Amino acid sequence: MPSSKLPCSTHGSISTHNRPLANYTPDIWGDIFLHPSKMNVDGETQLQHEELKEEVRRMIRVDVDELLPKLRLIDTIKRLGVSYHFEREIEEALHCVMSINTNMTKLSRLPHFDSDCLERVDLMLPVFKDDEGRFSKSLTSDVKGLLELYEASHLLVHGEHILEEALAFTTTHLELAKATGIVEYPLSALVFNALYQPLRKALPRWWKDLDFASKLPFARDRLVELYFWKLGMYFEPKYSFAREILTKVIAMASIMDDIYDSYGTFEELQLFTDAIQRWNDDCVNQLPDYMKQFYKPLLDLYKEIEEAMTKQGQSYRVRHSINTFKHLSDSYLAEAKWCHENYVPTMEEYMRVATITAGIIAVSVTSLVGMGDVPTPEIFNWASNNPKIFVDCAIHVRLLDDIASHKFEQERGHCASAVECYMREHGVSEVEARSELKKQVEDAWKDINYGMIFSETSKVVPMSVLTLALNFSKGCEFIYKAGDGYTHVGKTTKEGIALLLIDPISISASGN
Repeated sequence: MPSSKLPCSTHGSISTHNRPLANYTPDIWGDIFLHPSKMNVDGETQLQHEELKEEVRRMIRVDVDELLPKLRLIDTIKRLGVSYHFEREIEEALHCVMSINTNMTKLSRLPHFDSDCLERVDLMLPVFKDDEGRFSKSLTSDVKGLLELYEASHLLVHGEHILEEALAFTTTHLELAKATGIVEYPLSALVFNALYQPLRKALPRWWKDLDFASKLPFARDRLVELYFWKLGMYFEPKYSFAREILTKVIAMASIMDDIYDSYGTFEELQLFTDAIQRWNDDCVNQLPDYMKQFYKPLLDLYKEIEEAMTKQGQSYRVRHSINTFKHLSDSYLAEAKWCHENYVPTMEEYMRVATITAGIIAVSVTSLVGMGDVPTPEIFNWASNNPKIFVDCAIHVRLLDDIASHKFEQERGHCASAVECYMREHGVSEVEARSELKKQVEDAWKDINYGMIFSETSKVVPMSVLTLALNFSKGCEFIYKAGDGYTHVGKTTKEGIALLLIDPISISASGN
């Protein structure tokens, strides 16, 4: 194992001597999607914040005759995403509530609960039933009550048949209320959002909390672009959990790519690769400080995913994703070695590694993890062994990327891309190399089409699985068509994201 006595840096004072810095542009979206609570404030404002936090603590602690006001307060604090300021006070308050009312035990199940909903579920479920034991149809006129019961029903566990009935009942009637347009704004928006993604399954502001923008300033901060890209792989609401897993993992893979590509020395990268292969908390202290900022959150993320998948009886899937992450790390090191040695490989050598670093295999395998019952163990074994259609997609992705990013990467001393490899091997100009590689891109697309339509694989592998790789390639067409729209987020990428995630769709009065 390489020596761990490497030039370590401390947060805020990272040495840039002899490092292959890329000077990537920062995230362009600011707070438009995540609305982080962190901001630069002056001393007076900071004091005001502390006073307000102390006031909220007093409000949580105060004794009240009725439970609902306190529960609503705690619920509001959690929905605002600021409960981490008051964890001890909230825990004490909930213990007090549960000691008074034993029916409130569900409160301890989840940090992001709806207290009001749980109160109504635990204490009033019998009231919701008619004499025949069915949910009363009179409830359908109380949309707010339906919504509360719907949200709380997502806390059900095995064997809770009443909550299963409640979920089916409320889903049916909320969908009907949405379709008929009988609910006015803003309640209509709450119904729409809840049906799309209930609070129980909503995402926290995970990326901003990691604070990679300041801890690892050399890396690309592209969470929005990655989510947009992965949304193109599967947009259906039923795959929201799968998208959460995929976006988080690929965001980490992008940071890892930049550690290999844009900052680490070769000696550090050897140590880093060894840590990734060992995949153990004990490796953390053997890494330079800036790598520690990445490695521990990476392991924590996969522990979080494994915990979720274990509850579904599908923990084996996580190991497949981890293995692809390890293969990715190994291949990144191979490219770093070429760069370190100023070696230009043959096209065959290059593509053997580059089809891995393109990320399509890691993306495709990881995209399956949260897809419910669609992928079987056999599908995971198939996907993890570099099937031809994934390799065809990887060739398509890698060549598109290399053609688009070639100029920028060579200006900063990046390792040889497909353009250099082809030029060196065939003794042709850059123009000729680009022209030939574009033909290979088109050939790869034809191979993908064949694999989707006519191959034996298309007859035995679910089309929803094959479509993931296809859609990833489609995303690459969009991102790289007018240049490297991921590294340099330009007009095309900005407009695409804005149209899909920001700007409302204009609908004329006539409905045309």
